[in-house]
Amino acid sequence: MDVVRRLKRASGQRRVGHGGTLDPIATGVLPICFGQATRLMENVVGGSKTYLAAVELGASTDTYDALGEITERGDTSGITPGDVERAVSAFAGEIQQVPPMYSALKRDGKRLYDLARAGVEVEREPRSVVVHDIALKDWAPPVATLQVDCGKGFYMRSLAYDLGQALGCGGHLKTLARLRSGIFTVSDALSLDEAEERFADGSWREVIHSPDAVLGEMRALIVGNRLEEMIRNGRAFTEGGTSSQAQSGERCRVYTTDGRFLAIVIFDAELRQWRPDKVFALNYAEPIGVF
Repeated sequence: MDVVRRLKRASGQRRVGHGGTLDPIATGVLPICFGQATRLMENVVGGSKTYLAAVELGASTDTYDALGEITERGDTSGITPGDVERAVSAFAGEIQQVPPMYSALKRDGKRLYDLARAGVEVEREPRSVVVHDIALKDWAPPVATLQVDCGKGFYMRSLAYDLGQALGCGGHLKTLARLRSGIFTVSDALSLDEAEERFADGSWREVIHSPDAVLGEMRALIVGNRLEEMIRNGRAFTEGGTSSQAQSGERCRVYTTDGRFLAIVIFDAELRQWRPDKVFALNYAEPIGVF
């Protein structure tokens, strides 16, 4: 939210949102949505992510990271790179993960981190999360550096804690860098100061992504003037070729014949029609899109 506040001031855009919280110790990619692109926040947050994490073995903490109080210590002298690789491999695929107490999840209307700060620990249900790929990149005892490709809702701090438990010595997250969030990579990212400078000198148009950039996994429809008018008025429509192939609940991105991003539509299998889900009226004179 500190980033959002600064970029609101810099851009003059009232509607600004971030695409995925970073832990206090973390660096790396933080997608920022401006204007009507904030309506696509779920598509930004829901994308896969790549992290580079340094896990310090031999000590667990209450926050599961280096900012917390040490709760247990263990011996790492006998741990080999092979031990770490075997333990790490167990976290690949669809797994069950217990979120940390210090998290923004809610229990009975209260944030878990508020309960944790009050000294209250509650049972957390394991959640299904997906790890597409996980690899040991370096072993400099007692620190294991991991690269992780994961889906939505995966906690790197829980991974650090669980890895320490699996190796019988404890562990916590020492450092974390988000290398990628969806289509956005750290190599293409701007620093916060650079982003503010872009708004100050008016060059933000050179680096901002169109809102539909985050919808690449959806099929695209191109519509003429008649269907454009129906969509803008919220009316369902039939589009011959795509309607015959569409699946119930499928979403498509829609463009006009001159290439303007118009809407997201959803297929109603009962009516065999597309109906507007989100319709956009984009004014590219102001910041609208994703950094």
